[in-house]
Amino acid sequence: MPNDSYPVGLVFEVAFEPFTATLTLLSQTRLKFQIQEGPFAHSETVDIHVAPLGNGLFAVSWTEETGATVTHVQDFDRGVVHSHATLADGQFLRMTGPMRIIEPAARTSDDRPHRNKALVLDAMTSLFQRRDASAVDRLYVADYVQHNPHIPQGRAALKALVEGLSADVWYEPGLILAEGDFVAIHGRIRGWAPTPLVVVDLFRIEGGRLAEHWDVLQDEAPVEAALSGLAMFDPHEAKRGPSL
Repeated sequence: MPNDSYPVGLVFEVAFEPFTATLTLLSQTRLKFQIQEGPFAHSETVDIHVAPLGNGLFAVSWTEETGATVTHVQDFDRGVVHSHATLADGQFLRMTGPMRIIEPAARTSDDRPHRNKALVLDAMTSLFQRRDASAVDRLYVADYVQHNPHIPQGRAALKALVEGLSADVWYEPGLILAEGDFVAIHGRIRGWAPTPLVVVDLFRIEGGRLAEHWDVLQDEAPVEAALSGLAMFDPHEAKRGPSL
C-alpha cells in the first residue's frame, strides 16, 4: 500500500495473547472493534487519530466509553499490531499479536489517479482543442521528455507545435485510466493528418505536472470496413471507465 494511505474498509483480526479482537477500519477517523470472549469482551465504534509512520506503519489511538485509552502501532507490511492500553482502573496492558485479513480495504486514500487524470484531460483539451500554447508552461515540467520520434524534445518544441496547429485540429478524449504516477488516455484527433487518428497517449506525472510522454497512433477505419464490426473510438466510452 502507499506509505501514507490508511486502508479504509479493511477488516482484520488480531490474536493478542489475552484475547482476539476484530477491527473494521470505517474511515480515516473511525474504527469498530469487537472482542468476543474473556473479561474484556465488548464491541464499540470509536473516534481515532491516525498518524502515518511510513512503510505501511500507522500509529492509531482512541479513547473508549469506559475512559480506557488505547494506542496501536499497526504494521500492515509485517502483519502485526502492537497495542498499549491504559484501562479505566489504571491497569496497563502491553500486547503484540499477528493480524489476519478478513476483508480487504474497500479503497485507498491515494488520490493521485483522480488528480492525474484531471491534469491529463486539462492538457489534452488546452493544447489540442483550444490550441493554447501558454498552457505548456503551466502543465509540463521544464525538462519534459518526449518519446514521439516526430516531435523534438522539451517544452519549447511542444509550444511551437501547438502555436503552429491548423484550426482544423480537434481532439476528442475518451477512456482515461490511471495508476500511481501514470495516466493513459484513449482519444481521436482530426486535422492532424488526412485521416482521423485514434491515439493512446501515456503520460508520467511528476510533482503535479506532465513529465514524460509516449503515444501510439492508428488511422481510423470506418466501422463498415472493420472485420470486428466495431468502432475504433467512441467518445462516450469514458462513461464506462472510472470517473474523474
